[in-house]
Amino acid sequence: MAKLHLLFNWLLKTFQRHSGLMAVLAFVSGIASYLLVDRKESVAQFIAVFMLISWILLIAESWLKTSLVRRFGWKLSPVVLRFLTQLVHQESLFFALPFFLVVTSWDHPQAVFTSLVLLCAFISITDPLYYKFLATRYALFGAFHTFALFVVMLVVLPLLLQLTTQQSLIAAILLALIFSLPSLIRILPAGHWWRLPLLFSVLCLMALSLWQLRSWIPPAGIRLTDITVSYKVNTEHRLPGAHIRQLDSTDLQQGLYAWTAVRAPRGLKEQVHHVWLHNGREVDRIVLDIQGGREAGYRAWSHKQVFPPYPEGNWQVQVVTESGRLIGLTRFKVTRQE
Repeated sequence: MAKLHLLFNWLLKTFQRHSGLMAVLAFVSGIASYLLVDRKESVAQFIAVFMLISWILLIAESWLKTSLVRRFGWKLSPVVLRFLTQLVHQESLFFALPFFLVVTSWDHPQAVFTSLVLLCAFISITDPLYYKFLATRYALFGAFHTFALFVVMLVVLPLLLQLTTQQSLIAAILLALIFSLPSLIRILPAGHWWRLPLLFSVLCLMALSLWQLRSWIPPAGIRLTDITVSYKVNTEHRLPGAHIRQLDSTDLQQGLYAWTAVRAPRGLKEQVHHVWLHNGREVDRIVLDIQGGREAGYRAWSHKQVFPPYPEGNWQVQVVTESGRLIGLTRFKVTRQE
């Protein structure tokens, strides 16, 4: 038992000396997991389970401290506990980062969410920011802690349970709020009758805010590999015609196809929408059911034949999930006939 204790202390000291290296390893594991998911390897699920266990142990911090003292006589100092918490934050944020970077549309509010993940990941490996700025402000630290859990759940849940992006989002919101309860309880003053109603109100407000901003959250379990707007589609080979970037209004009479290839790893089944927008206003929405598994993505298309009386202007075809989260888009312009 003494040797095990020495090994445990050695590992902790090694991790503390090379905390930046651990963040790099977490990022590499995230890239590896992303690649493994595309190849349907069970190793990716193993890494996801490891991330989940890390959070369970972190949330069960009090129980863990008591168990270590009772069973082995080990006392974890507050310094060690703070470092372990930082390590889990680093692992979570850098593990999830590749999944969001590859699907983010940077000319969309999704860029705000992914930039926030990047910022939090940077803070987690910068000790002066993490310990002197973040850890000393308990409310801010609680928000950081909840956000890191929310981010990793968005990636882990589809890997382990093959949930759709909407199911994963709902589950991630619920789990993040439930596991944030210990932090929120410590923030709220004790001994007041309004403590529980206020706690319930805060949780509802957080859940509602996350749901209202869901379009800003990139769908980590699904991505667009190709999108084309054309006059025709080869239905036999499921291939589009030439991509259109500009056309005049008379050419719309023959209609337009929006052809997309959507990659949904691990056989994921998902419902997506082709949303046609004219000068920023939605004019049509067509529902498609996709299934994952193809290397290049599941190919599907919609055919729009009815257009507004004055169709000139800027058009977009957005591919969004059932919950309204953007997967990708393309643009084209309609000009007036000369």
